[in-house]
Amino acid sequence: MQGGLPAAAVPALFVLLWSTGFIGARLGLPHAEPLTFLTLRYAAVIAVMLPLALAVRARWPAHWRETRHIAIAGALIQGGYLGGVFCAIHLGMSAGVAALIVGLQPLLTAAAAGPLLGERVNRVQWLGLALGLAGVALVVWQKISLQGMSPASVLLALLALASITLGMLHQKRHCPSFDARAGAVIQFAAALLLTLPLAAATETMAVSWTAEFLIALGWLVLVLSVGATSLLFRLIERGEATRVTSLFYLTPAVTAVMAWLMFGETLGLMAIAGMAVALTGVALVNRGNP
Repeated sequence: MQGGLPAAAVPALFVLLWSTGFIGARLGLPHAEPLTFLTLRYAAVIAVMLPLALAVRARWPAHWRETRHIAIAGALIQGGYLGGVFCAIHLGMSAGVAALIVGLQPLLTAAAAGPLLGERVNRVQWLGLALGLAGVALVVWQKISLQGMSPASVLLALLALASITLGMLHQKRHCPSFDARAGAVIQFAAALLLTLPLAAATETMAVSWTAEFLIALGWLVLVLSVGATSLLFRLIERGEATRVTSLFYLTPAVTAVMAWLMFGETLGLMAIAGMAVALTGVALVNRGNP
């Protein structure tokens, strides 16, 4: 899918595409509850990717154990992470606080990468990780508000943080390499099996099928769940976990620019400074990356 893309372009394209997810969510969530929205998204991805995987004779896992590991990573990265963030914001948590909580993920990954993956994080990389988090804080500072927060929203945000951290580490350790087309079907099927029962049990599952909702859903399915996720698979396969996760520090900055262009949101000097700090941090983490 992205085999002809130069390796150096993959991280930048991944950050760009992944950042559009927040814009898509902003357009789509007013028309459907969060878990219902994600359920439709996962089902649509499977409807797109399964025929494609069969048509091109994608390589499916040869053993159930590999399938299980791919599914676990998908349930955590897609179901746990996105479900936690969407539901936390739906319950009143500000986007800035959610971004800060989830922004701890690269630091947690770096701390666990040594004992779990045998990766060594040096002092310069730790400095880069700290700068990256500081940059995120500056970018989202104006959106940080404690109003509307509740213990439930905090727990959901922490669930999202734990899910994406464990999901990335699990995939890197147990199934770093697999066919992206077959893998997408497995991962989103696992996320669907996790999300659908929760949506049915806790939400009305009502959807307002407006043009705006359909555009948002289509964008999240094709660009995010197919395009960006396949790039993430490639990054996990070829890069160290700490370096891959550091790229998530750049998504709030890119999203802020998109929101400024599309919705006229304020882009102040503090946010611009935060972008520079986050970019410096990610550069330090990835210094010398082949």
